Amino acid sequence: MIYLKKLLLTFCACSVTLFLVAQNTLRGKVIDSTNGEPLIGASVLVDGTTEGTVTDFDGNFEFKTESPFPVTVMISYVGYEELPLTINDENAVKINLEEIGFTTETVEVTGQRISEKQKSAPLTVESLDVLAIKETPADNFYDGLGALKGVDLTAASLGFKVINTRGFNSTSPVRSLQIIDGVDNQAPGLNFSLGNFLGSSELDVLRVDIIQGAASAFYGPSAFNGVISMETKNPFYSKGLGAFVKAGERNMVNGALRWADAFNNKDGHPFMAYKMNFSYLRADDWEAKNYDAVDDTDSPTGNPGGWDRVNSYGDEYFSLGDFSDTLNVRTDRAGLGIFHRQGYNEIDVVDYDTRNIKANLAVHFRTNPSKDFESPELILSSSFGTGTTVYQGDNRFSLRNILFFQNRLEFRKKDKYFIRAYATHEDAGDSYDPYFTALELLNRAKTNENWYQDYTEYWRNNIYGQMLEGGIPKPETAPPPIFVTFDEEGAFQWLADNQIELTQWHAEAAAVANQEDPLVPDDTDFFVPGSDRFKSAFDSLISLKNTEGGTRFYDKSALYHVHGEYNFETPFMDNIKVGANYRLYNPKSEGTVFKDTADVTISNSEVGFYLGLQKDFTRKFKLTGTVRLDKNENFDLLVTPAASLVYS
Repeated sequence: MIYLKKLLLTFCACSVTLFLVAQNTLRGKVIDSTNGEPLIGASVLVDGTTEGTVTDFDGNFEFKTESPFPVTVMISYVGYEELPLTINDENAVKINLEEIGFTTETVEVTGQRISEKQKSAPLTVESLDVLAIKETPADNFYDGLGALKGVDLTAASLGFKVINTRGFNSTSPVRSLQIIDGVDNQAPGLNFSLGNFLGSSELDVLRVDIIQGAASAFYGPSAFNGVISMETKNPFYSKGLGAFVKAGERNMVNGALRWADAFNNKDGHPFMAYKMNFSYLRADDWEAKNYDAVDDTDSPTGNPGGWDRVNSYGDEYFSLGDFSDTLNVRTDRAGLGIFHRQGYNEIDVVDYDTRNIKANLAVHFRTNPSKDFESPELILSSSFGTGTTVYQGDNRFSLRNILFFQNRLEFRKKDKYFIRAYATHEDAGDSYDPYFTALELLNRAKTNENWYQDYTEYWRNNIYGQMLEGGIPKPETAPPPIFVTFDEEGAFQWLADNQIELTQWHAEAAAVANQEDPLVPDDTDFFVPGSDRFKSAFDSLISLKNTEGGTRFYDKSALYHVHGEYNFETPFMDNIKVGANYRLYNPKSEGTVFKDTADVTISNSEVGFYLGLQKDFTRKFKLTGTVRLDKNENFDLLVTPAASLVYS
């Protein structure tokens, strides 16, 4: 009996001990009691212990404790009253903190958007964090990047914002690299960065780093002018529902929705998380209405025979319309000077109805859930973008119903290694070139040669006589040279004094040249914008490929990329980084962009390797050295070494 009592006492003691060391999970959310906003980085500490954590970007916290329920925790946040709270079970709790009111003589701001790690890097880094992204006073956070030092933002249209660094301002910065979570955000066939047209929703962007200066070897040869690196939120840390709607002038409506959640395994560890993003933008884009003369052209604004307007196509200089030589002032071509064909304004041939739809789905798996954030992750992500907008390259391009698809598969352990594979596919949809559309419309009405010939002949046969009847002495001998009684200087003076009449006569000649010539049956009248005849011809042109007599371009190109990297730590070197990447381009345009007709298939591949070494000396000096080797199948091997010494 005595032995039985001892056995029972021993069993109870073990049970109590097991109960005391059992782990309990504490979870909850910390918010501002006034406005309900989540408090990021609030401290949650079990009273009398060192167990605790800080809240994430949504104010949530979750950690395990060996203390038995009920557990008293202390919640604190700068500028708020410290709050002791007793938690009785594992159910999530909502905690409201009250602000502290106080008076101070001075305020010193020590917060910074750039981390200490970035400051010690041998590159110039400008950052836009999650708070600055939310505060950007624009339809999307891309506009906020223009406020960063050393960054030029060019608005090609509402749908396309172009980022330039290092002073090379261009509407197509092909030497700047844009990446989202390490994925190149470039159109593989059209060869321009997609900007935020296929980018992440503002709700999902965690931070944006603009890395200027000579490109780090780790970003590859495409980053000559800098890197725009965007990082999105991890669904393990940023969970829940987020949404916004913005509205403004030009019928602008912009809305986005984000939902993320995670699932726990039977041990209570999150093992899978997912996020879904959807955003929509519609607006009436700004119309290009600059009708002044193009700089450095011979016909100034107000020239009686017209001029080459900035936002008109088809009115460019043509040699058959140049009679500005001084010899012509004493012939029956006097007064013609330089005259231009009536073109089409951009508003007549460009679709300004901007639309953009973006969607993204990502699933994250932790391969070792018990390690929480230190666990390796497997990521499957798919993004989609479509819409209509205007793109500015060498010409203005009207991108209509363009489609982009991007899929990514990645396995990584933060700050240790990753292997990433992704593919980008595009479909140009109903996109076309407005400039050549205008030229083809003019050519369908009448060729340039016939138009300028008709214009000149009408001037000689009709306007010339009106000029004589307007007070110019008629010649007495044949052929009748105009201004026979004037010297050259007097003839030019007469033309300068009669600009109103000359403008009227040029308008009369242009109207006749725009009409059908009954002697040339193939000619037709000028296609008047807004008419059914114009719409029929316009729709016909933009529906045919430019290889079929139209102006639509076909593009279903693809880009495939594989990239791997590993970080080592050794006794003699603080960090050794090695990596390699392979990229394959598959352009497919059926002859509208590339010469890939007649069963010709174009492909281009490149491979790269890099090595980086880093050594800290006395915590003040940091020595970094990198070397990169790149081989494109069309070029020789390129070796790019770099070294830096940073003093902090």
